Amino acid sequence: MAQQVFPTKSNLMATKKSLALSKQGYELMDRKRNILVREMMQLIDRAAEIQTKIEVAYSSAYRALQRANVTLGMVGKFANSVPQEEGLQLEFRSVMGVELPIVKLESQQPTQFYYGLYSTNSQLDDVYEQFEEVKRLTVELAEVEGSVYRLAVAIKKTQKRANALNNIMIPKFTATIKFITEALEEKEREEFSRLKVIKSQKDKAEQQ
Repeated sequence: MAQQVFPTKSNLMATKKSLALSKQGYELMDRKRNILVREMMQLIDRAAEIQTKIEVAYSSAYRALQRANVTLGMVGKFANSVPQEEGLQLEFRSVMGVELPIVKLESQQPTQFYYGLYSTNSQLDDVYEQFEEVKRLTVELAEVEGSVYRLAVAIKKTQKRANALNNIMIPKFTATIKFITEALEEKEREEFSRLKVIKSQKDKAEQQ
């Protein structure tokens, strides 16, 4: 590849500039990758923590549901009175150019029940509140896991670009600079030898 470049000083300067830009690009890609990896690792730890909380919340909520079923019979008819969740809001934050989701859930008042209080009891209220907590944690986990996925994709792309710069472009430009430099030096030696011969011939002619 290097031998296809015509060995001129202008090409040498252009290739040196390309090499400098490639090195700078690699440093930026490497820095970006490190920041993204650090952000992802923090989110992975957070996801594990939320997952543990969700497991506890689900276990507690289902125990509460069993208690409500015992005292009220099957409570499915009351669940139908709870409206579909429409309070989700999606925003984004940028980390090194990667858009990460921010999922918000409009908080409801704990006392805002959607079923008749006359025909129910406190066990059902407990079920409602505990599943509200499950919903909140699920939204939080969805945000974190969505961010981890986007970061993983971005890290893979960044790593690929960094590898291309470090393993292909930088060696290519380095080899080209070496080729042009050696060719120019050889050309200078040949020119020096040629001038030396001309000067020698001129000196001989003057002596005659």
